Order: sequence, then C-alpha cells, then structure tokens
Amino acid sequence: MTTYAVKRELPGITLEQLAEAQKNVIATSKTMTADGTPINYIRSNFFPEDSSCTCLFEADSARAVEQINETVGVPYTEICEVLDLAP
Repeated sequence: MTTYAVKRELPGITLEQLAEAQKNVIATSKTMTADGTPINYIRSNFFPEDSSCTCLFEADSARAVEQINETVGVPYTEICEVLDLAP
C-alpha cells in the first residue's frame, strides 16, 4: 500500500470537532476495508497556529483516500503521495 498525506485548512475548528472527525475517519476506514477497499488511517498532525492539519493514510489509491474524506465530510485541500519515514 502507498502512503498518502491529506492536507487540510480548518479555521475555527475546535479540538472536540477535530477529535470527532478523527473518530469518524477511523470508523469509516474499518468499514471501507471490510467492504473491500483497504485503507488505513495512520495519524494526524494539527497545527494550531494556522489551523491546518495533515492526515496520513495507507491505501491502494489516492481515489480511496478521496472517498473516505468525502464520505466523512472532512474538507481537504490536497491529497498527495508521501514517503512516511517513521523509524
């Protein structure tokens, strides 16, 4: 699977709303995987200074990452392939 970064601009979002969105993404990724579209939510980084966020996913295609974000309804500005260099 390929790693994708989802870039977001989320002005005015509260930490509670952010936590709820994360919970929904995790649940939806499990449902999509069970339904035959493998996708794994890895983690998110929120930058409070400018209310931006980057979320990492593993998936077979960028389309699957688009689909999960559209299903959950979390806005995004860009989806791009990345190399996750975690130790």
